[in-house]
Amino acid sequence: MSTCPIDNRVIRPIRFVAGQCQMLDQRLLPAEEVWHSYTTCQEVAEAIRTMVVRGAPAIGVAAAIGVWFGVRDIDTESSWEFYQELEKICAILLATRPTAVNLSWALERMKHFAESNLDRSVPELKIGLEYEALAITQEDEKINRQMGKHGEPLLADGARILTHCNAGALATAAYGTALGVIRAAVEAGKKISVIADETRPFLQGGRLTAWELQKDKIPVTLICDNMAGALMSKGEIDCVIVGADRIAANGDVANKIGTYTLAVLAKEHNIPFYVAAPISTIDLSLNDGSLIPIEQRDEREITHIKNIQLAPEGISVRNPAFDITPHRLVTAIITENGVVEDDYLTGLSQIIKPT
Repeated sequence: MSTCPIDNRVIRPIRFVAGQCQMLDQRLLPAEEVWHSYTTCQEVAEAIRTMVVRGAPAIGVAAAIGVWFGVRDIDTESSWEFYQELEKICAILLATRPTAVNLSWALERMKHFAESNLDRSVPELKIGLEYEALAITQEDEKINRQMGKHGEPLLADGARILTHCNAGALATAAYGTALGVIRAAVEAGKKISVIADETRPFLQGGRLTAWELQKDKIPVTLICDNMAGALMSKGEIDCVIVGADRIAANGDVANKIGTYTLAVLAKEHNIPFYVAAPISTIDLSLNDGSLIPIEQRDEREITHIKNIQLAPEGISVRNPAFDITPHRLVTAIITENGVVEDDYLTGLSQIIKPT
């Protein structure tokens, strides 16, 4: 695979060096910036499962890379047998995290390429899948920047923006979705400040969003998750912008647990609630959010921070990683193809395939 040029001014959690995929270990930020190198499908699958890499678009990019790594070792001269082995590789990657639809989107794209080219030789299919994985990686940054251009006009000069979890460069190939819109507003000359909530239990807001914005010198204030309502009641938040892991056909949004709470609070205080996500996050096969699978994660994420125990031994724990925000609470959905408001059932289907 060709090496992507590294621009140290741009945060990129995934990069290619000397034929290997390197990923920034997001579990260790902000205390340590550690890169791991991967060369096999199984290694990439484990990196996704254990959240070395996280964020819906970034998971899709990593999955495509995992497919390419997996097919390199397929030993057959039959294109059909090659495709059957490819399907097994995709199944391994698909099982890592169930909620983010970008994962299955990337895998389906890789499978579609192979299925559409079964008349080619196996070596040609391997080369084609290599370039398809690289294309998905490079396209993601372009998509995010285009999303930023569409969303930036929604943010007023001087806006104080609350964001939840991390929907920035770390959650994508570069630039970000929700933070991409914020970056675009700053690049347009607007004086923007961000309030990042910590986002329990994995602390993506406190560890990752705050780290990113500090690096970009965008003013950011960190708060506990339960402070948002009080700040809204004092008029200290002008809008909320978040990312998404899956959006149903009617505009219901699956995002990091706690998003629904913020949407309810924003509605109560007449504050715009925006969702920024690529069209690969939109799942028209699901009529509404009740059909979106919700990942249940290890109870230790609740009871411990690293090796420090916070809760009584043996306590019953629930740890859903995501919740569903009903479309009625969403002011607008920002994509690379434009902004959808109000009639999401019609608007989302049209924006996926713009005329």
